[in-house]
Amino acid sequence: MTATVQPALDGSVPEQRKMRTVQRAEDYETWLAIVWPKFIAAAASGRTFTCYEIADTHQLPDPPSPQAHWGRLMTLLKDEGYVRTAGWACTSRPTAHHSGVRTWKGTAAARRAA
Repeated sequence: MTATVQPALDGSVPEQRKMRTVQRAEDYETWLAIVWPKFIAAAASGRTFTCYEIADTHQLPDPPSPQAHWGRLMTLLKDEGYVRTAGWACTSRPTAHHSGVRTWKGTAAARRAA
């Protein structure tokens, strides 16, 4: 099925946002080795972020079980002392309809690790 785009009242056609194709890692350990450095770098930056923002920015693959492993990654980073919870925000993930998600902020340990 093809979706048609209705032109705006001024006759212009809105730009369609291209959905990124997400690859899926074959096993958890390989996936963790790929994503861990990106999240340590994000934590070391000192800015507040969501998990999806980092994954989308770096085009990271999904883990074998996305429903469980993204949260597990953040729990590991928190347990290791690299991140702390910073609050909540609406996700920018296109398929999540602005659901509430946890935001994270790096710690001094993350800055030292980077």
